[in-house]
Amino acid sequence: MKYLVTGAAGFIGSRVAEELALLGHDVIGLDNLNDYYDPNLKLARLKRIEDLLTERDKQDNFRFLKMDLADREGIASLFATEQFQRVIHLAAQAGVRYSIDNPMAYVDSNLVGMMTILEGCRHNKVEHLVYASSSSVYGNQEKIPFSEDDRVDHPISLYAATKKANELMAHTYSHLYQLPTTGLRFFTVYGPWGRPDMAPFLFTNAIENDQPIKVFNNGKMQRDFTYIDDIVEGIVRIQDVVPTAAVNNETLADGAHFYKLYNIGNNKPVALEYFINCIENALGKKANKHYLPMQDGDVVTTFADVCSLEIAVGFRPNTELQEGINNFVNWYRRY
Repeated sequence: MKYLVTGAAGFIGSRVAEELALLGHDVIGLDNLNDYYDPNLKLARLKRIEDLLTERDKQDNFRFLKMDLADREGIASLFATEQFQRVIHLAAQAGVRYSIDNPMAYVDSNLVGMMTILEGCRHNKVEHLVYASSSSVYGNQEKIPFSEDDRVDHPISLYAATKKANELMAHTYSHLYQLPTTGLRFFTVYGPWGRPDMAPFLFTNAIENDQPIKVFNNGKMQRDFTYIDDIVEGIVRIQDVVPTAAVNNETLADGAHFYKLYNIGNNKPVALEYFINCIENALGKKANKHYLPMQDGDVVTTFADVCSLEIAVGFRPNTELQEGINNFVNWYRRY
């Protein structure tokens, strides 16, 4: 099949593009290679894809295009020319804390970008759009685990608000145009080639270089850390489950047949202190912890109910945190 994968130089997108190409699909990867973090890491991910596919004699299965999703005419032309069968939309301006100081970046990337993708899918009869949402849409709700049926009306960061808006935009297009859409709420993804602005990279880098680490909310937080391989497995499986009226409950409201949401999380939240301990074990060094109050936009706990995902594709993330952290630290030291 022919795929568009947006955010193809990103942490998750690069791995998804690689996996689909290895499976024999025709993949076009799109990314604007912005400098939110070091573009050299993004280029290194692309080089990794190139090397791996060449090694397997599948180099013709992947093409990379540098393009911004806010380029309305360019994106429309790309869709019209390439006639993608499926789209996996993983490009976004990431980061809860960055959204507080740089809100317009999220409007351009997360809202305008989603709109150009939806329009491309609508006008070119794409058979399935899978897009990245986030556990941040749940906010600071006390009910756990978080279920796709929970109300998500109280985002506490602009990043979370844009992700909730993406879900609403997808629902509208599913309703109006019978466009099959599936939103995936990711829970704290980590692993090799991960983003340098996230806790695994920040903590590992600081501890390795004998610098203090910032531990917010005095360490009284829990996160549902989800290993990258599990996330990729979930995405690749769910993109084959196309939501249509033929396979869903006919009593659903008009348009809801074509719209689905799934959590992808490890279903095992761990205390922040345990997470730090796993990094210490992997590095063989102790952390110098600097305890700080809660940051604006942050949440105390994330905890994914993944029953819907397991029912849909027969899979749930299961990588143990220490194993995943060991893999990350080994990559960090090589990279």
